[in-house]
Amino acid sequence: MENILVIGVNTRPMACSLKNMGYNVYSVDYFGCQDINQCVTDKKSFLSQKPFNSCGYFSQQFDSQKLVNMAEEYIELVDFILCCSGVSPLKFPKNKLIGNKDVTDIENKYKLYKRLSKKFEGIFELPETYLVNDLKEAIEIDAASNKNFLLKPLVGSGGLGIRNFDPTDQDVEIHDAVLQEIVEGNDVSASVLSSGDETTTILTSQQLIGKSWLGQMGIYGYCGNIAPYTEKFDANKSINIQKDFKEVAEDVIKDLKLIGSNGVDMKINNGNIYLIEVNPRPQGTFEVAELSLGINMAEAHIHACEGDLNNIPQPQKFAAKMIIHAKYRSLVGNLDLKDLNDIPVSDVIIEKGEPVATVLTSGKLLENTIFSAKKIVSNVYQNLNPII
Repeated sequence: MENILVIGVNTRPMACSLKNMGYNVYSVDYFGCQDINQCVTDKKSFLSQKPFNSCGYFSQQFDSQKLVNMAEEYIELVDFILCCSGVSPLKFPKNKLIGNKDVTDIENKYKLYKRLSKKFEGIFELPETYLVNDLKEAIEIDAASNKNFLLKPLVGSGGLGIRNFDPTDQDVEIHDAVLQEIVEGNDVSASVLSSGDETTTILTSQQLIGKSWLGQMGIYGYCGNIAPYTEKFDANKSINIQKDFKEVAEDVIKDLKLIGSNGVDMKINNGNIYLIEVNPRPQGTFEVAELSLGINMAEAHIHACEGDLNNIPQPQKFAAKMIIHAKYRSLVGNLDLKDLNDIPVSDVIIEKGEPVATVLTSGKLLENTIFSAKKIVSNVYQNLNPII
């Protein structure tokens, strides 16, 4: 039996799928949720969750290099290494990596914008994007435009650190950020498998972004997906936009020469496709893809990296993923609930706005799938005890 290391902010979905494939799984992650234990041979976590102790704030504590350092003793032990969100593959031996080896110019949002705007001009839209190094520069760009902008970290994912740009806020600090045009529309994600030479979009989903009913305090913060995306027709332009944005995603992934499972985030606005970001690794839709398609996504990712894109079925069911965040500083109660994942230790303290757990549901009817997920969300909030 082969040994594999999974490293990233949250490794539980990938670790459990690899376990089901028969691997001995070693994990290094940030959160240290207890339900990963059944899927791993050994693990290390940045957080050491203890009753009546706070888990703190991810944005203040997370350090990618610390995860890399924690993984050092596993590197010689394992046959393969798989990087999830939050860790660069450049930190590990190339001969052991499964997936993309160098994603530096893709994770850099401005470099990606320049490359795609040059290559795909007239094929799809890109939000107007500028590299800014200080507040004065951002104010000058904003003043010369009639558009509204947001500020994004130059590198990052999950919507962390993204906010609307307010030129009257003199306290904002800007260091290597992008100023990007705000585009309204539906938040859509395409999950694309690629062998390098061939690409195929296996699933589309509606992204849940900035949902306050899930406790997400960031207006651009990621908090789940509903798949497959069902708005197939745009009456304004009389085109099948689902087919169009799937092809756009495939063309972009092929041009970037990515392999394995990758994600493309887009906005659909009046028939226009705006490409927002590319995630060059297994993405947040990993679990809804497994539920909707009825496949093991770790296996699909590995096979794609080996050049095999066969045997991917059409969606069989609807699937919903909802990441619950604490609406108040809370003490965790009993979260032994069906279809709940990423479960924290009982009696641990979760700070306001921080993730608590992940709901995953599926079904033949979209309305029932969403209803079931929201019911579990409600049950979780009933088992979080606010700390005044």
